[in-house]
Amino acid sequence: MSNQKFYNTAKQVFSSSSFASKSNEHTADFITKSLINSTSKSLNIPPSLISSLNPQIIHLVLSNPRLPTLSCWRFFNFLQTNRSIAPQKPNFESHVAVILRLYGVRRFAEAKCVMSAAVADDDVRRPLPEIASFVAGNGVEPKVKTRFFDMLFRVFADCGRFREGLEVFDYMVKYGFVIDERSCMVYLIAYKKLDRFESLYEFFQKMVESNVIITVYAMTLVIDGLCKRKQVEKARNLMNDLVRKGVKPNAYTFNTLIDAYLKKSDSRGVEDVLAAMEKAGVDFSVATYTLLIEWRARYFKIEDAQKLFDEMLEKNVAADIHVYNLMINLYSKSSDVKRAFALFDELVEKGLKPNAHIYGSLIHAVCETGKMEGTQVLLNEMQSKGIDINRVIFNTLMDGYCKQGMINEARKLQDVMERKGLQADVYTYTIFANGLCKLKQHEQAKTLLFSMVEKGVAPNTVAYTTLIDIYRKEGNFIEAERMLNEMEKKGEKPNNLTYNSLIDGYCKRGMMKEAYVLRKKMEDKGLVLDVYTYTSLMQGECIDGNIDEAVRLFEEMKGKKVIPSIKTYTVLMSGLSKEGRSDEAFGLYDEMKEGGIRPDDDVYSSLVGSLHGGET
Repeated sequence: MSNQKFYNTAKQVFSSSSFASKSNEHTADFITKSLINSTSKSLNIPPSLISSLNPQIIHLVLSNPRLPTLSCWRFFNFLQTNRSIAPQKPNFESHVAVILRLYGVRRFAEAKCVMSAAVADDDVRRPLPEIASFVAGNGVEPKVKTRFFDMLFRVFADCGRFREGLEVFDYMVKYGFVIDERSCMVYLIAYKKLDRFESLYEFFQKMVESNVIITVYAMTLVIDGLCKRKQVEKARNLMNDLVRKGVKPNAYTFNTLIDAYLKKSDSRGVEDVLAAMEKAGVDFSVATYTLLIEWRARYFKIEDAQKLFDEMLEKNVAADIHVYNLMINLYSKSSDVKRAFALFDELVEKGLKPNAHIYGSLIHAVCETGKMEGTQVLLNEMQSKGIDINRVIFNTLMDGYCKQGMINEARKLQDVMERKGLQADVYTYTIFANGLCKLKQHEQAKTLLFSMVEKGVAPNTVAYTTLIDIYRKEGNFIEAERMLNEMEKKGEKPNNLTYNSLIDGYCKRGMMKEAYVLRKKMEDKGLVLDVYTYTSLMQGECIDGNIDEAVRLFEEMKGKKVIPSIKTYTVLMSGLSKEGRSDEAFGLYDEMKEGGIRPDDDVYSSLVGSLHGGET
């Protein structure tokens, strides 16, 4: 509104001539003149006059159109912050007077400060009906009125006064005020900061029902909250409903759903979201590619991950350090050291700074090759760049030395680690235990793991599996089963390695009944039988002379898309050989070669045995 029009409105709303005495008017006029003539450093108002201020005088000063708005603002702040000099603080009507004056010169930030002060002050704050009546009954323009209530709504959200905020929202909806979607977003974020998601969701539903404009940001915030509470289908349905109402999801919206489906290992859900993303014409962001590469990496689908990485670069989506870390880690775990280091060189050339995770992956790759001296170059480079060697890297190095049987070297590293203030954790102890097992020092390995527990370090799945494997190698299945039961009671979930260790032990001892009991237990817990499970069961059946059952297991395995290993073929060919079934053994040999598996000496021995099978 124009300044003159605003001043006329302000005078109409806030003039106190009908109830103020001539003395009050005279005092207000004197103060106004003093403020007009004052500098920014001094108000030029006698202290005695300041101390005698009353609400009527303050009103008259703040609503006087002759007083510039910034001078009005200075006077208001003076009254608010100098209570010892000016004991009379501005009342509700004075706050509104200043707010409307600041609106007139578009000083919205200052107006919000005044409104926040009014809302926070129990002596000043008024119930909504009183506020609405005061503003509505005094000729305030509709546009200004809308802005006033919208700001009031935001301020209540900022102060965490959600009940009063909802009153304002309902009032605005009832009387047809346009609610700024950004104000609703402020309200949603305020709920989110307090982790009050149920209230957040209820308010969002109210927004939808009230036909408030729903932005993609508000929709995504709610979808993210639902996904974090594992209500993924509800989140997906919400997005679909809002898309039909014209809300367009962005890459972040889709990424939120993709991430949620990945966390629940729902591949179909991921594919559906990707299809919806393509239909909506939303391009993959770096976060989308990161999620998908991570998904492929989880199942060691290296070629699929590489295709996604290549596609990302072709589409000029800049790979960040996290993507490079994923790819380098994937190549490192698959022992493709050459490609891991090639990517490292690439990221450095692009100006990205390698972090401890990147170096950790490279050190793992070098350790897997057994060339431990090569790790020193990486460690020196890390230290030259000021990157600390963390516990994970120390554990990786110690694991590398232990796998080479270099226990003493690993011990020296542990000393260095502990001097840096990093205490041995469960992974450290398990690494050394497995290193001792490799050297056939099973008693020392058990002693180490038991001492770990005595030191207050709780065993994890890997530690329990190591103990179970030691006991089954010793033929002590009672103790192995006890360990299995104990780990489940302690909340540690047995994995495929745990069960496979025991199943293999039972099968080699001809205890097939016990092996199949464990197989069923695996399946009941949702674990997928892998090549090691099937190979152990097949070997057990062959030992018992049940070759046909071994063949049936082999066919079952292939039917479930489990790829046989060279050991699988060797076990079955050996069993067939002993029965003199050379044609079937050679058939497996051909199948193995067609599958790209190179025969070794054991395979040839089995085949030679099949030619003499059945002879006495």
